[in-house]
Amino acid sequence: MSSQKKSFHYAWIILIGISLILGLAKGAITNGSSLFLTPVSTELGIGMGNLTLYLSIGAIMTLVVLPFAGKLFEKYDVRLLLTIAIILQGGSFAAFGLMNSVWGWYIIAVPMAFGTVPITLLAGPILIARWFKTRGGLALGIMGAVAGLLNVFIQPVVGNMIEWIGWRSTYISVGLGIIVLTVPVALFFLRSRPQDKNLQPLGAEQQDGQAADDSIVGMAFDYAKKTKAFLLLASFFFIITAVASFAVHIPTYLAKNGYEVTFAGTAMSMVAVGSLLGALTFGILIDRIGAKTTALGAMVMGIIAILLFMLFPTTTPLILVGGVFFGFISASITTLAPALTTALFGTRDYSRIYSSVSVGLAVASIVALPGYGYVLDFTGSYTPAMIAVIVLLVMNMLFVVLAFRDKDVLVKQGTWDRPAPVEPLKETIQTELN
Repeated sequence: MSSQKKSFHYAWIILIGISLILGLAKGAITNGSSLFLTPVSTELGIGMGNLTLYLSIGAIMTLVVLPFAGKLFEKYDVRLLLTIAIILQGGSFAAFGLMNSVWGWYIIAVPMAFGTVPITLLAGPILIARWFKTRGGLALGIMGAVAGLLNVFIQPVVGNMIEWIGWRSTYISVGLGIIVLTVPVALFFLRSRPQDKNLQPLGAEQQDGQAADDSIVGMAFDYAKKTKAFLLLASFFFIITAVASFAVHIPTYLAKNGYEVTFAGTAMSMVAVGSLLGALTFGILIDRIGAKTTALGAMVMGIIAILLFMLFPTTTPLILVGGVFFGFISASITTLAPALTTALFGTRDYSRIYSSVSVGLAVASIVALPGYGYVLDFTGSYTPAMIAVIVLLVMNMLFVVLAFRDKDVLVKQGTWDRPAPVEPLKETIQTELN
């Protein structure tokens, strides 16, 4: 491969492209979906519970899609995969505007999940792991921050469109608009691997004028899935998502403590600010002190946030500080989770490993949200739920320590970078050829 320019690397173009795709799709479609619930429910006379069931269907389909979606990134060009995914997600969203029965949302939630998973969960972390040998943490942080900023601007636009042109036209306009805006980015700017541009990953060392091949560094998926570190990482994914899901209940918690809706909105804005700051902060720290130490610090920040909510429920400034700290936990999903995967298992089979442990993200979103609600219903208070959150964060700290301890054992055993096992048929053919 040819030498690359030191002043600029195409990896930054990849980062810009995937950040735009993620931010636009997630902000307008994934997060924007909640803005349509009330007008749709009111106009069509559909109960809110029956309507929001389509979100649960989408979450269940995410569990189905994730295990094999990572394999697709290994076999097919990312431009083809994301183009299809964007059309599925945007087209499904536009189709909601044509529906008159709740069954339409239930049915369309299936193809929409097939498009959403590659875009919002996998493409960013996978491409960053491939293109950034160094500054990967910063890249993850920038991606999370860009997505967050776009979300801040997109949400009011979508809300105003619903008011001005109605929910049907907004569904169609947003869905088709995302396709028009993001498909060209995927086709013209993204590339699956540095080799596609005759480059090596950003920060990779030159060896005799040739690019070092980092694609074989790390643990093969067939070994990784049998390790303690794999199970611990999946548990980390589950817990961090479950904890972050508590954000949905913060306004209700504040209302029960006598705060007005306007203050709850301010507090949630602080959570969003914390998420933006957290994405950038974690990105920098991951590169400087490592994913393990950064993850432990993030869990401590989450504990502080919950303690502020619990111990000072009527102290306005501390509630707002707690909101900022809690936002750092939300940022952990897009920055720490991918970084821990790379640190524990390398880049050899990153896409398959990351997509598999990400199942914990999907499970948590299904279990945690109603779980906190049930705690409130049965106890009349969020205190037991917040105590549980602190316990979960402490458990996550333990899981991180144990996962890296298991990795050290695997490295000493030579398993971490051992060649993947050969399938019996391939082994037989190779023997005959020799």
